[in-house]
Amino acid sequence: MAGHNKWSKVKRLKAVTDGKKSKIWARYAREIMMAAREGGGNVDMNAKLATFVQKAKAENMPKENIERAIKKGTGELAGADYEEISYEGYAPFGIPVLVECLTDNSVRTVADVRNCFNKVGGKVGTNGSVAYLFDRKGVFSILAAGIDEMELFEIVAEGGADNLELHEDYFMVTCEVEQFGAVQQALDKGKIKIEDATLERFPLNTTKLQADEEAKVQKMLDMLEDLQDVQQVFHAMETD
Repeated sequence: MAGHNKWSKVKRLKAVTDGKKSKIWARYAREIMMAAREGGGNVDMNAKLATFVQKAKAENMPKENIERAIKKGTGELAGADYEEISYEGYAPFGIPVLVECLTDNSVRTVADVRNCFNKVGGKVGTNGSVAYLFDRKGVFSILAAGIDEMELFEIVAEGGADNLELHEDYFMVTCEVEQFGAVQQALDKGKIKIEDATLERFPLNTTKLQADEEAKVQKMLDMLEDLQDVQQVFHAMETD
């Protein structure tokens, strides 16, 4: 999965600093709010909400924080008005980059994103200038320990998944966006624990850079990842 932000290197569970954890909790709070706003606050009836609640719990996000985010999403509590925005552009050496954000202040967000591109010689493009270079898929990660691959294959195939791969200690299941809910339900029915579930963008083609060039692009990607409004960053740089 060269060029993909989460799978260019094998995912591993690891401890994070308090500052990093607070940022992760803030991101999940926004995701939970949006999911509750779109599909209601009942996790049993809202698969997207259930996924983010599960991910927040996996990061030890306090129960009261999760409940507060749900209530803000449903309007029971006052909260900021968030919107989803994507920014597209090119990193140095012509590497396509797509940045997905969730923000309550688009003016702040676009300025922050543009600053990251400009600092290293990249350039923000117009809507549609990069998105067509990526394929959007639903992605589920499942800890491989104790899981029979053929049994898992049958479960996810029933839900409409189109690929299953083993990445050392994790299985990665991909599906069309339209099948996301069906695959999630199939995994739940099969009593398979989902470690992570999200919508990802995979580059249709990747570009291999020299080590010094790769380092410059990675610097920009890291800056984007650190922005408070950024949810995910996708790129088409080939990495080891």
